[in-house]
Amino acid sequence: MGNTKKTSNNKNNTNNNNTNDNAALNVGFLHPDLGIGGAERLVVDAALGLKEKGHNVCIYTSHHDRDHCFQETRDGTLRVEVNGDFLPRHLFHRLHVVFAILRNIWAAIMMVFKESFDVIIVDQISATIPLLKILTLGRTKIVFYCHYPDKLLTQRNSFLKKLYRLPIDWIEGFTTGCADVIVVNSKYTRSVFEEAFPNIRKKTPAVLYPSLNFAKYDAPVRDISNKELGIPNNSIVLLSINRFERKKNINLALETLHRLLSLVDSSISKRLHLVIAGGYDHIVKENVDHLAELQNRANELGMGRGKVIDGRSGNEVKEKSGDGRVTFVLSFTEEQRAVLLKKCSCMLYTPSNEHFGIGPLEGMYASRPVIAVDSGGPRETVLDGETGFLRDSDPEEWANAIKQLLSDEEFVKRMGREGRLWVKK
Repeated sequence: MGNTKKTSNNKNNTNNNNTNDNAALNVGFLHPDLGIGGAERLVVDAALGLKEKGHNVCIYTSHHDRDHCFQETRDGTLRVEVNGDFLPRHLFHRLHVVFAILRNIWAAIMMVFKESFDVIIVDQISATIPLLKILTLGRTKIVFYCHYPDKLLTQRNSFLKKLYRLPIDWIEGFTTGCADVIVVNSKYTRSVFEEAFPNIRKKTPAVLYPSLNFAKYDAPVRDISNKELGIPNNSIVLLSINRFERKKNINLALETLHRLLSLVDSSISKRLHLVIAGGYDHIVKENVDHLAELQNRANELGMGRGKVIDGRSGNEVKEKSGDGRVTFVLSFTEEQRAVLLKKCSCMLYTPSNEHFGIGPLEGMYASRPVIAVDSGGPRETVLDGETGFLRDSDPEEWANAIKQLLSDEEFVKRMGREGRLWVKK
């Protein structure tokens, strides 16, 4: 794992494709929605790394909510330009992809007209790549960072949906192949990429693992009380960090806790508490709907609806909150993340076939065992039996893994030490 360094940009600088290794480059990032999540953390850390190396960096995006973003994009550490937010996100909750592409195209046009770049790093939406090459007359190198093929992230449950996706999927394949360099986040994603885009054989994607900014994670933070985080005192905390999206399979954490309660002694079960923390945007319908679904499921399992904490304000969201064994922390701050990692006994990383997943690295670097689904990116990051456990997406298996951890304190400490060393390598 290890600290991967990355790049930056400033206005009114001319391109120079013949710069030597020590010359400062003008580097632009084009990212559709600069909120809070693993992809955004990657972009921010890449930009910070390049800036530290002396390059000029700017991030262009179509949306940047200063109340829902990483600190470096809010406090001036990184320059952020917002273009295209005037365009709608959807039409009656339809055509999300079409409008995302249109917003990204507008941001790309403004990006090229406002300043010049030696390198532009595009991620998530590839549709702008040919346009960028045309507008820069081919003088700017275009790097595409593929987190995962978009064509594989959607369901096609009807003929109309299949018809709707046909041109979008074709555009993705064609435009991705136009990049000068293609990079993916894991060997798993590379294998999926090669199957999804068989016609891009001449450009084998390089694997560039996301990493952690160690200095950020090592920085001292104030001790946030359990009350502020909605956690009962003397709790054994199980932590899940994921966006509030259905594909993250957060229900697995709820089902696991429910099963675990019947496997351990009452002296332990009464102290068990699950914290589900992650990116949440009130303007994203899925985030709002899925939080309600998780609360309802927790209640159905007899664990109560749980408290809801607004991470940015630190206040409980009274109209959404209840009682029980679960706390939901919406869009936590970096300080809250550090404290939650310190307070938890282990991390539960629930997505199946996750492309990479920064969560396991965070857990292991905090010296906490990580339990993850035995598929996708976590197979490359979590060492089964050494830094955590890889298990099928089965609450019974997960509950038994946690039970094993709770019964052997020395084993947990050893896993924690091994995990931190593994991430540093």
